Amino acid sequence: MVTSLENRYEFVYLFDVENGNPNGDPDAGNMPRIDPETSHGLVTDVCLKRKIRNYVQMKNENKSPYRIYIQEKAVLIHFHEEAHKAVGVDVTGSEEEGKKKGRKGKGDEVGKARDWMCENFYDVRTFGAVMALKTNCGTVTGPVQINFARSIEPITPLEITITRMAVATEEEAAKQEGDNRTMGRKHIVPYGLYRAEGYISANFAKKTNFSEDDLTLLWESLKNMFDHDHSAARGKMSARRLIAFRHDSPVGSAPAHKLFDLVTVERISDTGIPARSYKDYNVKVEEGGVPQGVELLDLL
Repeated sequence: MVTSLENRYEFVYLFDVENGNPNGDPDAGNMPRIDPETSHGLVTDVCLKRKIRNYVQMKNENKSPYRIYIQEKAVLIHFHEEAHKAVGVDVTGSEEEGKKKGRKGKGDEVGKARDWMCENFYDVRTFGAVMALKTNCGTVTGPVQINFARSIEPITPLEITITRMAVATEEEAAKQEGDNRTMGRKHIVPYGLYRAEGYISANFAKKTNFSEDDLTLLWESLKNMFDHDHSAARGKMSARRLIAFRHDSPVGSAPAHKLFDLVTVERISDTGIPARSYKDYNVKVEEGGVPQGVELLDLL
């Protein structure tokens, strides 16, 4: 029997990008996300969770108990129907018949289906999910939550013009009058070091059965996920530091923000010119300030 996580954690995660777009904003022509008031770069929690999901799916070949619920082109209700069938609920028949049989969800049936989803899907028991569709598997609050990542310093997104020495159709070729070059745009951040902070709740872990093995896989994913996510658009992205705080109880021994304050990043190169390397920074962890009942884990 799997034992759920029994300790609360917080963690600080540092990663950088070189000549790439870490997280494009579709509302701004896919330019790198930015805080307009400070010009600091942003990467959403959804973006980071997507990369974790992709790594887990790749490593475990999408097999239970490490299947992925939120995946490309997935039809989510099919997973719900699978869950109901697995726990003995008949989801066949008309909509009216389905209502009579509890297709929309009697409490005990929804609870069993929710537990089955947690047992078989890594991202459901890790991040949670809203699964209240027509075939209802309930709602899960995941034990792992991640804040938006923010760059240490302001970034300057660049728009680069690129050309393609070909066209897609005969009609397009005729319009070009013999010149097959087509123009395009590419958005990059020359360099940016980003910091994300996360939380792991032992209390929510009990409800989803998130285990120590699941936690080990989470750390592994954060350390390795960029190495399996390379693309021309994202440039060079690298995980740089992963620092975790392990509490000696489910409730915890110190406020999260005070633990986050123990990890600082300072510029050590000439501040008169933009940073272009991780070597331009120094990451300092105030080990002497770690309160009693909390263990510091330097994982990367």
